[in-house]
Amino acid sequence: MKLYYTPGACPLAVHILLCELGLPHELVKVDLKTKKLEDGGDYLAINPKGYVPALVLDSGETLTEIPAIVQYLADTHPDAGLLAAPATIERTRAVEWLTFAGTELHRSFSPLFNPAASDDLKQASRDRLAQRFGYLNQALEGKAYLVGERFSVADPYVFTILNWTFIQKIDLAPWSNLAAYHQRLAQRPSVQAAMRAQGLI
Repeated sequence: MKLYYTPGACPLAVHILLCELGLPHELVKVDLKTKKLEDGGDYLAINPKGYVPALVLDSGETLTEIPAIVQYLADTHPDAGLLAAPATIERTRAVEWLTFAGTELHRSFSPLFNPAASDDLKQASRDRLAQRFGYLNQALEGKAYLVGERFSVADPYVFTILNWTFIQKIDLAPWSNLAAYHQRLAQRPSVQAAMRAQGLI
């Protein structure tokens, strides 16, 4: 498999899952500004959407969008127990968290990385993130992971987004459960392996 990524960006979530599952993979770095690969190739030929991640399977199929990719990886490796069976509340909760991560957390960070965004928009995004972090903090009370006591496909995505708080100088200290959750995941071997491979640690 080939994972097209930009260091520290959202594909880290998929990378962590690949490491968690012990799946052989090749990393291909993408310059998101030029849409070029390190060898000069055109990333738009891989993913016409122009953003990362893209995961090219051994079959040649290309998958995009984090929730779709991680569910596929978990479903094709069910013994790892990273996603419950269909039509169970546990699976639905994991998908619920994946959706929350994408639509409420990831989207709220986007203006903070956009140099064209106004100060007012950036402040509104910070205020929205504070609200969402408060919700997450409460949801993690007494829980090791998002879906109870078991690491699931949702955790790498939320972890990746929480990493961006360091770049944006957002202190997680006011949300003690969330801060502890992030620190706990940071020590996981798969997380360490992915971050090391991307040059993040």
